[in-house]
Amino acid sequence: MLLRSLLSLMSPGGSRGRLSILIYHRVLPEPDPLLDGDPHADDFRWQMRLLARHMNPLPLAEAVERLQNHTLPPRAVCVTFDDGYADNAEVALPILQEEGMPATFFIATGYLDGGRMFNDTLIETVRRLPKNADMSPEGLGEWALETHQDRLKLIHALIGRFKYQPAEQRRAGTEALAARFGLQLPDNLMMSGQQVRELANAGMEIGGHTATHPILTEVDAATARAEIEKGRNDLEALLGRAPRLFAYPNGRPNKDYATEHVQIARDCGFEAAVSTAPGAARLDSDLFQLPRFTPWDRTPLRFGLRLARNLTGPREVRA
Repeated sequence: MLLRSLLSLMSPGGSRGRLSILIYHRVLPEPDPLLDGDPHADDFRWQMRLLARHMNPLPLAEAVERLQNHTLPPRAVCVTFDDGYADNAEVALPILQEEGMPATFFIATGYLDGGRMFNDTLIETVRRLPKNADMSPEGLGEWALETHQDRLKLIHALIGRFKYQPAEQRRAGTEALAARFGLQLPDNLMMSGQQVRELANAGMEIGGHTATHPILTEVDAATARAEIEKGRNDLEALLGRAPRLFAYPNGRPNKDYATEHVQIARDCGFEAAVSTAPGAARLDSDLFQLPRFTPWDRTPLRFGLRLARNLTGPREVRA
């Protein structure tokens, strides 16, 4: 009850309401030392139970409307997922349904039905590398990979090396790395179109996230518009209705997207968009730059305190 009282004090609802929007990417069936930032099923279950007990969960589209018309309930919270991983449907959905939790899934449509994002190509490559690996072609020299921590360090170094490259160069480079070691990588990490339909049929919200997840500031305006439009059109064709909500890939204002991309999202017919700037949305928040944060704590107390702390975050998000 102490946590509930604290959250009520900091998020009282109405015209003083504050909306917490949480970001997830994957929910793993079991712990994975190379994916230590993603919760596994047991952790995700208690997190959803805590939200259901102490917060007021809402679908994001409804929360945005209620934020605007001053009817947001106290302790309002939304759960969102980015990218479109298969475990969202296989692992997260049953838990969400158990706890009566709505959620929004932002889908990068270009990876449906067998695609793989560049970061997963790198993670799955490093998972399979021998204990001594030459990363000289990537400019990183020789690596001894004796422990999971060694492999995590290499993953972070490789992601840093590739992340802001042009999309085609990035894809070719990461695939070439796997091919150099003769590795066979999984092709079932992302959802199928049928799984996206299953989420929608279960009452979950589906949002746009571009087609191939480019960093929008790294491509020209025409490419950015085409990516945002294609992601939206793909989802409309798949579901029979256009998505109302959009998430900027990577999502950091002025780093990963800019003012022009906010306008493109408006032009494409979205009703609101989310960033990855921390904080809680308020009445004066830009509906096309709503803040979100990632809950990474591994105990209920710390998780709850982080929810409370996030409610005191920055008032404005601006690209």
